[in-house]
Amino acid sequence: MTRAILLFPLVALLAACAGRPSPGTGQATVPVSEQAPAGVAEKSAKTHSELGVLYLQAGNVAVALEEARIAQAIDPSYAPAHNLMGLVQIVLNDMLQARVSFERAIQLAPGDPQIANDYGWFLCLSGREQEAMGYFTMAARNPLYKTRTRPYTNAGLCALRMKDDKLAEENFQRALVFDGSNVQAIFHLASLAYKRGDYFTAKRYLGEVQRNTEPNAESLWLGVRIERKLGDRQAEASLASQLRRKFAGSPEYQALMEGKYE
Repeated sequence: MTRAILLFPLVALLAACAGRPSPGTGQATVPVSEQAPAGVAEKSAKTHSELGVLYLQAGNVAVALEEARIAQAIDPSYAPAHNLMGLVQIVLNDMLQARVSFERAIQLAPGDPQIANDYGWFLCLSGREQEAMGYFTMAARNPLYKTRTRPYTNAGLCALRMKDDKLAEENFQRALVFDGSNVQAIFHLASLAYKRGDYFTAKRYLGEVQRNTEPNAESLWLGVRIERKLGDRQAEASLASQLRRKFAGSPEYQALMEGKYE
């Protein structure tokens, strides 16, 4: 997620044919990607899909796209291959095709929490935030989903897009229940605390971020503003110096130079 980091005519027909259940219904299921493959074709599709995810995480979108295509061709019924394709298409800003890919993945594996989470993020990016929340909830409530911190984090990010700070904070707090080192959630809790004027809490959260990851332009800039509010000019100057040295071309440094602290 840090910047939220770190993802349609044909689809209407797909949804009608799929008989897709409403979010939050049905039995808890293990993500298809974590299940043992049933047959040679599915095993191969699983391998290519997993490779594609790794390439996408590394920023190699072209190879991730090719791996998704190979996986789909090997086993068109393997839902994670279509889910991967949807994620790649989000990065490529092809939201039309991303929706087709995600709808197909949902059709093939309607109870899959990983796919529900990723589809929810697509819906959020598409301006369908309320609908997205249902998919995040479905994913987060699945006790068999190993990374339940993800849908709660995404729900928090989506709530920020809706300008609902209270809902965002609630979801970031829930994300920390499942992963206390979730830097993205902690950073946004720091940012929300700063926004409401709770500067000591903001500083505490930001300290956790700094202990768990290398500083980026956003975290340094937030730190500058927190220390300015707390009146610690030495700490403010130190963070501003780091921002200048490491991220001189960033929007945050530009804001510092222009004195736009709010």
